[in-house]
Amino acid sequence: MRLPARRIKTLVLMLWAMAACTFGDILLAQAMKSLGEVRFESLPQVLDLGILVFTTARVWMAIGLFAVFFFLWMTVLSYEDLSFALPLTALTYLFNALLVGPFLGEVVSPLRWAGTLLIGVGVVLVTASGTHPPIAEQRPEPATDP
Repeated sequence: MRLPARRIKTLVLMLWAMAACTFGDILLAQAMKSLGEVRFESLPQVLDLGILVFTTARVWMAIGLFAVFFFLWMTVLSYEDLSFALPLTALTYLFNALLVGPFLGEVVSPLRWAGTLLIGVGVVLVTASGTHPPIAEQRPEPATDP
C-alpha cells in the first residue's frame, strides 16, 4: 500500500510536531521537578510560584517547543482529516516512554510498555486506514445568484 503525498506530508509534519511536544513535556517536567512540589495554600504562595516558574529557562524552552507543536498542528489541520491527524498525536506516548528514562531517570514498567505499544498499534491502524478525498474536494461549490 502506497500512501498519497498528502499523507506522507502529514506524517512528516506530525513526527516533527510530536517530537517538539515530547521534548517540551520533558523540559517542563525537569523544570517543575527542580522547583519542587506545587502547593496552592495561599495567594502569596501562588504568586511567588508564578514568578519562580516564569523565570525558569526550561519552562520557556518548553513553551517554545509547545508553540512549535501548535503551529505544526494548525498547519496539518488546515488540510488533513482530523480523524486521521488526531490519533497521530498519540505518538507522544511512545516517544515519552522511550525518553523518560534517559532524561528523567524514570522506569517504565512492563504494564506501561504494554499499554504504550497498544497505543502504537492503534496509530499504525489509523495510518493504514483508507484515504478520503481532501475536505476541500468534498465541499459543494457555493451557489451563485444569477
